[in-house]
Amino acid sequence: MLVDNGVNGDSRVQKAARSAAEAGWEVVLLGKSPTGRPQSWQLGDAEVRLLPVPAPLAKPRHQYRRRWLRGLLGYPPGGIAAQRAQTVRAWRADLALRDAQRAAAARTGVPAPTGPRTGAGLRRAEETAVGLLDRWVSFRERQTTRSPRTLHGPFDRAVTAFWQSTMGDRAWRKLEPGLWDWELAFGPVVDALAPDLIHANDFRMLGVAARAKIRAAVKGRTVKLVWDAHEFLPGVRPVRHNARWLPAHCAHEREYARHADAVMTVSDSLAELLATTHGLAETPAVVLNAPEAVAPQAGADAEPLPDLRARCGVGPGTPLLVYSGAAAEQRGLGIMVEALPQLSGMHVAFVVNSPDGAYVQGLLTRAGELGVADRVHVLPYVSHWQVVPFLAGADVGVIPIHHWPNHEIALITKFFEYSHARLPLVVSDVKTMAATVRSTGQGEVFRAEDVADYVRAVRAVLADPGRYRAAYDRPGLLANWTWEAQARVLDGVYARLLPDR
Repeated sequence: MLVDNGVNGDSRVQKAARSAAEAGWEVVLLGKSPTGRPQSWQLGDAEVRLLPVPAPLAKPRHQYRRRWLRGLLGYPPGGIAAQRAQTVRAWRADLALRDAQRAAAARTGVPAPTGPRTGAGLRRAEETAVGLLDRWVSFRERQTTRSPRTLHGPFDRAVTAFWQSTMGDRAWRKLEPGLWDWELAFGPVVDALAPDLIHANDFRMLGVAARAKIRAAVKGRTVKLVWDAHEFLPGVRPVRHNARWLPAHCAHEREYARHADAVMTVSDSLAELLATTHGLAETPAVVLNAPEAVAPQAGADAEPLPDLRARCGVGPGTPLLVYSGAAAEQRGLGIMVEALPQLSGMHVAFVVNSPDGAYVQGLLTRAGELGVADRVHVLPYVSHWQVVPFLAGADVGVIPIHHWPNHEIALITKFFEYSHARLPLVVSDVKTMAATVRSTGQGEVFRAEDVADYVRAVRAVLADPGRYRAAYDRPGLLANWTWEAQARVLDGVYARLLPDR
């Protein structure tokens, strides 16, 4: 199994590795080391190895160069910029001191101990000189520290179009050469393992796996490739200020998708999109990122379960709304803060991947401006097996995501986690999730980014929470939304590709 992250925090990948090993497959999961040093550990019966991934190709070439003309006026490295700025400040301080000494001398009649007196004309000339020097140094400092040129201007769009027209799907080699960094780090390790099957998670690892499959074929070995597409790449929110990123990665995906012997993904809608986009011979298998019905660490020696309300410092009678997952603008967390002045007495808990990140800190700042900071609580992730019982301490699970293509087509991880915690849901009107909530009756749907409609939905759920929780009593609903059910699909894909193993 290949993944382009550090494994910890990626519940889908962890569960897939563990369950495949439990089913009898010998599993080695390769990920990226966050420390730059090799790491390894056991995940159940699966082996995890994190590899260093040096990334010199990931940095665009223009960032290694100084900007023409204006960049050349910046200071060279080595501290000269700070030295020149300090020189200007010291000169200004000396001028101010001499002015003060002359003023003191005029009052007391005692000559100022600063050497020969200077006339007003010379003093003004010196002030002009230091002012000019200050502006020059400041200008050069700005050229030294200015942000690198972006890749989103007309020239860069023209360059992107040129390589696409001349190289087709191979254009990623020119537009996003950083994809080779993953190949150079992972490729030799995959070859040494000589696997029978490679499970490639998402678009970066698809290329690594396909190239390993090609090399193995040259040596007379057959390797099966399973591509696990977690999202619809053409629908990903583009990287800011980089017109090349999305076209390059889409070209990379198109080049290697045909090498997959089987494709799996996270929802029926995404399976249909992938089949159409890549002309797949069969619709991808759907493996939902559902939680485990039986926690792998459950037992007498398991660590104590964390208590959501205790960590927020709120009692059982206080209404508590929870959001669990990645924190980013397109996830819509801001609406939960903006609505608090209208939801008297209610508290919000954000269980997020980056509690100290700029976006989350901005939410806290806004809460302070609205006078509701004492009702907003930011908490870090807990272990994936603890998520469901941890979230069960809330009254409502909120999913306020905005309208983006990938948001429209998936039932995201937190949807299943909230469901197994038997929480009433308040979700935005993104297509697949809204349709599911309306059909099951497990929550209310509101118009994305509409504070008033969000307030309406929250009030409706809290007015009769038992009605929404009752939806989870429907026979088979939660049983089908378990990882154990999904693991059988995963094992079936492997067994079909390797029937004699």
